[in-house]
Amino acid sequence: MASKYLLEGLLRPPVEFYPAAAHAACAYVCSVAPWSLALHPAIGYGLAAGFGGISYLRFRQGWRIVRYHRNLKRLPHYALTSRQIPVNKKFLFLGRGFEWQPEHTQRLYDCFSADGKKYLRPSKLFNMAREYEKHHENLITKLTTSDSRFNPVRPLPPVEGIPAIHGIELDEIDVMQPLNSRGGHTAVFGTTGVGKTRFAEVLVTQDIHRGKTQADREVVVFFDPKGDPDMLKRMYAEAKRAGRDKEFYMFHLGYPEKSARYNPIGRFGRVSEVAGRISGQLSGAGNSAAFKEFAWRFTNVVARALVEMGERPNYSQISRYVQNIDGLFLSYAENYFDAIDPVIWPGLLNISANVDVKNLSFGMKERPLIWVINQYILENKIFDPVLEGLATAVRYDKTYFDKIVASLLPLLEKLTTGKIEELLSPDYDDVNDERPIFDWEEVIRKRGIVYVGLDALSDATVAAAVGNSMFADLVSMAGHIYKHGVDEGLPEAFKGQSKPVKINLHCDEFNELMGDEFIPLINKGRGAGMQVTAYTQTIADIEARLGNRAKAEQTIGNFNTLIMFRVKSPATAKLLTDQLHKVTILQSMVTSSFTDSSNPDDDKAFTSNTGERISQKEVPLLDVANITNLPKGQAFILMNGSTLYKVRMPLPAIDDEDLIPPSMQALLDDMQKNYHVTVNWWEPAFKDYTPSKDIVDSFENMVTDEKMAKADLDWGSDIDLPEDDEAEPISQADTDEQDMEEE
Repeated sequence: MASKYLLEGLLRPPVEFYPAAAHAACAYVCSVAPWSLALHPAIGYGLAAGFGGISYLRFRQGWRIVRYHRNLKRLPHYALTSRQIPVNKKFLFLGRGFEWQPEHTQRLYDCFSADGKKYLRPSKLFNMAREYEKHHENLITKLTTSDSRFNPVRPLPPVEGIPAIHGIELDEIDVMQPLNSRGGHTAVFGTTGVGKTRFAEVLVTQDIHRGKTQADREVVVFFDPKGDPDMLKRMYAEAKRAGRDKEFYMFHLGYPEKSARYNPIGRFGRVSEVAGRISGQLSGAGNSAAFKEFAWRFTNVVARALVEMGERPNYSQISRYVQNIDGLFLSYAENYFDAIDPVIWPGLLNISANVDVKNLSFGMKERPLIWVINQYILENKIFDPVLEGLATAVRYDKTYFDKIVASLLPLLEKLTTGKIEELLSPDYDDVNDERPIFDWEEVIRKRGIVYVGLDALSDATVAAAVGNSMFADLVSMAGHIYKHGVDEGLPEAFKGQSKPVKINLHCDEFNELMGDEFIPLINKGRGAGMQVTAYTQTIADIEARLGNRAKAEQTIGNFNTLIMFRVKSPATAKLLTDQLHKVTILQSMVTSSFTDSSNPDDDKAFTSNTGERISQKEVPLLDVANITNLPKGQAFILMNGSTLYKVRMPLPAIDDEDLIPPSMQALLDDMQKNYHVTVNWWEPAFKDYTPSKDIVDSFENMVTDEKMAKADLDWGSDIDLPEDDEAEPISQADTDEQDMEEE
């Protein structure tokens, strides 16, 4: 309520009740006994109406003061079921609140003044009840702890913080964000347990229900590193209520037997992306940088070979062939030479069976066929990029090769152990496995809903690896959509009929999922319809993940909407406060003075003077302490460039129509019962890996060793292939028998 006076004066006793009572008494007398005032009844009734109106006006003014005082200690109850959450085609509902203006800064300053603090403190009776409850447990405590409006010592809700930060405004509205501004992305900051997940539920519910037709619906993806059963339940319930349960996918690393399957490296625009998604999980600091590059190289060689052989890469294949590059080299060489001339491969087998292994280098003594193939490639000047890459890899001594990929093997082993292998390396030909297989292109075209539970509380390494791979896959998909659109590859009859797809990515603890590929996603993803809502705790989490403050600031700079729940890091709070201008508030000061009279003939002993002085003071529109003391479920929102809102989230009300299948309910119950926190689950995968000195020394001599290996191959010798087209290849059994005879 804007005041016409210089100072509002809301922190004072409700003195309006006195004139309200006096006017009410006058109205009563005028209406009941006008004769006592020597009035005609008609005139008495008219005066009664006038006195009654003035009494009502004064009562409302006094009641507003009472409500204001109550609001500073306890906010009105606010709860919504999922059905009651407003869904709009043009706006996104963010909560209930008000636009923060300079007068709110003034009111908050008044609350923390010496005269205003008493209105924030509970009553003596309230404190006595709380002290009694600490030492007793009986019928009286049951009454004092009851959450009833008739309880005079009703306990405050467990929201912590300072309720007055929101209670300074009585007139709340539904705060809405224009949907066309969501493409600028949204960053949500808040410490643990302050309402980020509840806020995410409100946004996800609206995203799922927006759009009545298939073409108008939006893609909804929620990344949950820790695993929140309430969020999973909410997403499935809303998908079912919206008639989209057939488009719902649940991917959960903690429950692979019930999860959908997903190949993080199965879809790519360029085959080199496969190596990037895998090696991106390795440390690149210090001596590890060179080993990360070699790991990328050999992974890329394996992926290219698999693609050329018509196979879809997955973690299982990459792990198998990185540990046994010889097998992949021989398989690819056989396919390659058979395509050129079916005679070449049998001839090479025949020659390798007759090679004297005593003349070969130590690294080739047990691999005569590989030696023969390498020699044939060089002598005949055969150049195939994939074959050359594999040939280069097999020329290394196996001991050195194992050291080079030492940092890669533990990661691949974690991604291919137990049931996780079936989840991340799905068998597309297994018709008996009913678990669906999805990829992002399919999800986007179907306008799907995906819950991604990474189970970071149980295994942070796998969670970080899969999460980063999914983000890298999404970056690739965004680039594909930006260049070709969603319909690329479909028949002409289906092209041009669908509207641009909005892809809502909700990323909880997003600092654990992000890498260097996340920056281009939020920087350029808007053209592909990406709308990212990222949830994290502090800016330090982002900086620690990226290892660079400049990159952290670059990331934050791409979020146009900033939502700040309670944070305990002043640096994080300043992300909001530093963007706000300063305002002028008024300070009231009471002055009093007296002067003694020095004139003995004057009958005045002294003169006194009392007054009130109002001064101006420039302060920030919002202080850091206002953010660090927010109650749970409350936030400041800076959107539309410069508009600041103060909002509070609705409490979740029980909806009896949230129908969950028994299998899904059993999973949710198990998640709530068995999830435990692992120490330092937030740290990135293989962050602390440092190669040993022996590995470093081996790497430094790699070039020399490679040259020695090439020299041992004796490139100048000739290989004469048999001219007989009917030459039979020598079987492995014959080769083994010959080796035994030589021994």
